[in-house]
Amino acid sequence: MEVPSEYPEVGFMPLMCQHCNHAPCETVCPVAATTHSDEGFNQMTYNRCIGTRYCANNCPYKVRRFNWFNYVADSKFTNLNPAQDDLSRMVLNPDVVVRSRGVMEKCSLCVQRVQAGKLAAKKASEPLRDGAIQTACSAACPTNAITFGDINDKSSKVRTDAMNDRAYHLLEEVGVKPNVWYQTKVRNSMQTAAEPTA
Repeated sequence: MEVPSEYPEVGFMPLMCQHCNHAPCETVCPVAATTHSDEGFNQMTYNRCIGTRYCANNCPYKVRRFNWFNYVADSKFTNLNPAQDDLSRMVLNPDVVVRSRGVMEKCSLCVQRVQAGKLAAKKASEPLRDGAIQTACSAACPTNAITFGDINDKSSKVRTDAMNDRAYHLLEEVGVKPNVWYQTKVRNSMQTAAEPTA
């Protein structure tokens, strides 16, 4: 029998959509608003979504959110939402679709940045180099804890990180084959007194 730890710890970890290869959210959508792309993204077609929330019920990671509010037109959000003022609307990202009330939302893995990066490489007539495309979360992370790249490229940093002994999938036993890897945190919690030297 294992002896329980004398110093248990609780860790909180933010979750994003895992972009599963066998995504259970895709099979239950009655209008095919959730589909799988050629790049391995689990993508949403917001104007097709009718808000049944079946995908949220079927997601083992519980990372899908239902948009309850009409932020664009509701007067309650006038002071909070820049989308209601023509001048303030200029701060919004034109590449990101503004979702309406009644649709499911999730991490898109910044598909607009991926498409822009691919187009820039195509215009320059050169191959897409590793690290040329960054998601918003990986670009904003000050410690470079988030890595984005092509897992099929054997020389990429994300492939090296995924093949590390510390890499693992969340809820791997469910069998959904996610495209997001995590790495275990290395801790040395053994606190020993320093040996006196003679």
